[in-house]
Amino acid sequence: MFRYLCKITRTSKDRGATAVEYALMVAAIAALIVGVVFGLGKIVLGAFTNTCSSLSSGASIASTSCS
Repeated sequence: MFRYLCKITRTSKDRGATAVEYALMVAAIAALIVGVVFGLGKIVLGAFTNTCSSLSSGASIASTSCS
């Protein structure tokens, strides 16, 4: 009887990740991606703005526009 109970308790353990755990991992990864995109977006926008203003100030054509 003891062996039977041990066998039942061994096979009833959860193995692997459940759908809830996968959903939490996906949500965490998505939040990380959104944070990185917003963080780098401001840096990239600043770099393009600086480049555009530098090109506009050094351009010989008066009608240059960086919009």
